[in-house]
Amino acid sequence: MILDRIKGMHNELVAWRQKLHTIPELGFDTAETVEFVKNKLQEFGVDEIQSGIAENGLVALIHGKKKGRLIGLRADMDALPITEVNNLPHKSKNEGKMHACGHDGHTTMLLGAAKYLCETRNFCGTAVLIFQPAEEGLGGAKVMLDEGLFKKYDISEVYAIHNMPGIDKGKFVINKGPMMAAADTFFISVKGVGAHGAYPHEGIDPIIIAAQIVQASYSIISREIPSHHNVVISVTQINAGTASNIIPETVEIVGTVRTLRNEDAKLVEKRISEIAKNIAKANNGSAETIYEYGYPATINNESKAIFSAEVAKDLVGSDMVEMDIPTNMASEDFSYMLNEKPGAYVFLGQGNTPGLHHPEYDFDDDIAPIGASWYASIIENTLK
Repeated sequence: MILDRIKGMHNELVAWRQKLHTIPELGFDTAETVEFVKNKLQEFGVDEIQSGIAENGLVALIHGKKKGRLIGLRADMDALPITEVNNLPHKSKNEGKMHACGHDGHTTMLLGAAKYLCETRNFCGTAVLIFQPAEEGLGGAKVMLDEGLFKKYDISEVYAIHNMPGIDKGKFVINKGPMMAAADTFFISVKGVGAHGAYPHEGIDPIIIAAQIVQASYSIISREIPSHHNVVISVTQINAGTASNIIPETVEIVGTVRTLRNEDAKLVEKRISEIAKNIAKANNGSAETIYEYGYPATINNESKAIFSAEVAKDLVGSDMVEMDIPTNMASEDFSYMLNEKPGAYVFLGQGNTPGLHHPEYDFDDDIAPIGASWYASIIENTLK
């Protein structure tokens, strides 16, 4: 069952979440959000607060009844550069910014757990609450680690939660292994010789070269990678030209690669570069490729994933916990923390709502007590 004390906080959780929804901030620039969080944590009576990690990251400590291990709980705080289209009382007040991924809800759930843990302290050890900026593409988790998060706080295990539209409201989904993919980016610059559109024979058309590169790159998955490996290659930008009657000099291609295995990413990097270079050469042009590695795959520790599922079953029942669904090929910078410490990342369903990163998305406040109870129960069950 959901923890009674947290169930009784529901109205407070709604108020906190909807306040956070009105003040979305991007990247590392989460000063107003973290000030709200800090004030709440001080009000609850946490034992220690360290702010200023990764600019606006914050860490709070709550000590139990006796000394023991340190367990980390993480929530992301940043929003997205999306204009909200909802007509809600708690609609974003910051033009062009909105909480379209539910980080306002994640922050609220961790605040709920913080209040509960401060009141009860029914554990032996220390809960380390990590409020992280810049999850959306800037790697705030890595910056917090680079600035000494796990060196200062010797955390034994670390856990995080993400809401998920399309999964039944209140249902937990947890994998004993990969939860989300690594996300890399490639940039291909194709160079030809510009010409008048009426006289293509006088130039070298980089658009034809680019089209062949795109088609050939997609064949890497079907012909060079084992069929049971999860790999995605998507060209997301092709930029070229200035007028309808001019063959341009260059074409820029940009795309994303999603993998679960390092060896697959290495192969894709090698083959995209070779394909681009050789196709361009065959057409008397040239191509240069830059491949940038992004967030690594988010891979749960098997025993911690099973433990997380058992905690969830105690809250919502076995029929509302599912193990080992197909890996989500989006990415998440909590992966950096799981690379250094054992732990687990879980999805909490919020039903049939607009999807993440959609301008009509809104976090479902009904699931906040469930997520807060899960966070708190992780501490109580880990640090008995």
